[in-house]
Amino acid sequence: MPKHYYSMTQAQENGPVELYIYGDILCEEDEPTPPGSVSSHRLATALEGLNASAVTVYINSYGGHTSEGLAIYHALRRLECPITTVCDGFACSAASLVYMAGDRRVMQQASLLMIHNAWLPACGNAAQLRKVAEDLDKISAAGRAIYRAAVTISDEELDALLDNESWIAPAEAVAMGFATEVADVAPKSLPSQSCGRLVFQRLLDGANVPIYVAVCQEQKPEADPDCGAAVEQFVTSAFQALGK
Repeated sequence: MPKHYYSMTQAQENGPVELYIYGDILCEEDEPTPPGSVSSHRLATALEGLNASAVTVYINSYGGHTSEGLAIYHALRRLECPITTVCDGFACSAASLVYMAGDRRVMQQASLLMIHNAWLPACGNAAQLRKVAEDLDKISAAGRAIYRAAVTISDEELDALLDNESWIAPAEAVAMGFATEVADVAPKSLPSQSCGRLVFQRLLDGANVPIYVAVCQEQKPEADPDCGAAVEQFVTSAFQALGK
């Protein structure tokens, strides 16, 4: 049996659901199926009858079959709750169609979308190849309609992006309407001024008590719960500076 990498968690009945799609988007019938692939059948089955207050879909995928991406997109859109899609790394090709299913579409600060027209390897005579080209135009039009419903750029600009197999950065995705927002990244905790003053006082006093212990004893826990780890980093830097 092929492996399908996705996970869905719901902490409480009727509560919010988190769905992770990390892997290629392929048909279950494909053989051989790479480990980590995701199929629309498995996902649609898991989503069927889902009772949730909201669904958040985290995506990191190079894409796969257009038909599978379209099916997952529609399975998500059928849900009667708010949908948020988050591009955690790459949302390429068919995975970008899944990404467009979100009412909110969030780009992580270091993430990328990639969109292009449908393609496939082909061989045959001139008539057969012309038929393949016509079919590809129709398949590409299905994906284009999904992008078109959300983007704010012109048809000509969208067609150019698809023709050129375009990689789209977070700010660009928001500006063009593919995404609704870029995720905020909270800065790492730094020592507060009160912690800093206390560290230097301990250094000057030559206290025998370990510095980070003394700081945490004198600092109110609710005021700065990360004080210990931050002070240790601060003290290391201070000793390095004093040793120069």
